[in-house]
Amino acid sequence: MELLLLTSDPNPDAVLPSLTLLPHSVRPAPTEVSSLLEAGSADIAIVDARTDLAAARGLCRLLGSTGSAVPVVAVLTEGGLVAVNPEWGLDDILLSTTGPAELDARLRLLIGRSGVAVGPENTGKITLGELTIDEGTYTARLRGRPLDLTYKEFELLKYLAQHAGRVFTRAQLLQEVWGYDFFGGTRTVDVHVRRLRAKLGPEHEALIGTVRNVGYKAVRPSTRAGKGGTVTPDVDDDDVDGTLLDDPRIPPSGAGDTGAGDSGAQFVP
Repeated sequence: MELLLLTSDPNPDAVLPSLTLLPHSVRPAPTEVSSLLEAGSADIAIVDARTDLAAARGLCRLLGSTGSAVPVVAVLTEGGLVAVNPEWGLDDILLSTTGPAELDARLRLLIGRSGVAVGPENTGKITLGELTIDEGTYTARLRGRPLDLTYKEFELLKYLAQHAGRVFTRAQLLQEVWGYDFFGGTRTVDVHVRRLRAKLGPEHEALIGTVRNVGYKAVRPSTRAGKGGTVTPDVDDDDVDGTLLDDPRIPPSGAGDTGAGDSGAQFVP
């Protein structure tokens, strides 16, 4: 499910914390009129109405006036509920404290009622620029070309793409992808990131960005065109750490894999 989150909060995860626990793709955008252009490509538009109720009301009304069938949801605090009325043009409202189970159920019901349900062919698919990850078939394709990934490479790429823009430490990735019972070091994460970048190729390796002294993040491409018409990822020069790419101590993919449970079996789409 592709969600457009309209917020002025520099920390989008704080708007609806439960979203970080769900496997939906969340695309943050500023609370500006220009963001309305992005609404049509989303399954649901979520408006942050926790603080500036007047601005949120105006944005919700604009979204409703575009003629789009995309449902509009406002996220409020309990104190803001009294200000909501039919003039907002909302399909639903959510408290910022809504739990993950209730949130997921209400989003699914919204999609069903709106008539723009995500088709079965798109269920479980995550997109990051020209990269498409299919959870149902455990395949990843770049410009339609299948990527030859090991199980852990796929899981790591999927997890980062599900939370595009969010920075994770190596320890967090080790815990989320490898599990609590994995006793290897964080170097395992670096090895797998290096392999993923190599398989993505020079044009797309920056989809996995490095935040120095912190960890890694998936980077959503910007809309500006790069050389040869390719889309350039919106990432600072300091975001991509090339030191691991040239490290001779790191074996190629499939050689001496340290990931627990990663036998090196290839999941070829």
